[in-house]
Amino acid sequence: IGMIGGLSWVSTAEYYKRINEMTQEARGGVHSAELILQSVDRQHYVDAVIERQDEDAACEIILHAAKAVERGGAEFIVISCNDVHRFVPRVAPQISIPFLHIADATGCAVQAAGLTTVALLGVRKTMEEPFYPDVLKNHGITTIIPDEGEKTYIHDKIYDELVRNVFTEETRTGYLSIMCDLTDRGAEAVILGCTEIPLLIRPCDTDIATFSTTEIHCRAAVNMALDDA
Repeated sequence: IGMIGGLSWVSTAEYYKRINEMTQEARGGVHSAELILQSVDRQHYVDAVIERQDEDAACEIILHAAKAVERGGAEFIVISCNDVHRFVPRVAPQISIPFLHIADATGCAVQAAGLTTVALLGVRKTMEEPFYPDVLKNHGITTIIPDEGEKTYIHDKIYDELVRNVFTEETRTGYLSIMCDLTDRGAEAVILGCTEIPLLIRPCDTDIATFSTTEIHCRAAVNMALDDA
């Protein structure tokens, strides 16, 4: 497994933990995952995306990381961040190993659950750009996007708190309120489309069906690695 992490370190640590737990569960003994991690500096990425609004520079950071794990011997790549997957179509042709796309893995999980309409939470680019809903559409899934005020709240809490490893009851309550409103608007379930959100919203916190993109992506990565072993 090749992993691009650091976006943020908080969810990257959870990826490493869950991938190894799943590997040990699957293989027994004290097995752990064979994994190559390239952890980028999130500040450099944020400076490019937010401060300079330079998507080309941000993409170059991801391309550099992808080439690093490829040189290290990885057979495929996972990115431990949802919104960074918007660069996959640009980066993939420049390397020789495939990406395991987080939206595709999530779409398979939603489809397997027999659901067709979901709400999507994440940072603004995940919620506003078509790269995620388009992949879900390929699985027969309609995506409901939060309204402007909800998007601002969700995005700001991710940037100001979650990626800094800050998880508060106040923010949890705010997210759960938005999720309830989204189900009232027709969502059968909610995709936690930022890999930090499942650390805030746990299954025990709500009766609303949720899809943790972290858990789904890690499971798909372990299955792919074991299939290739």
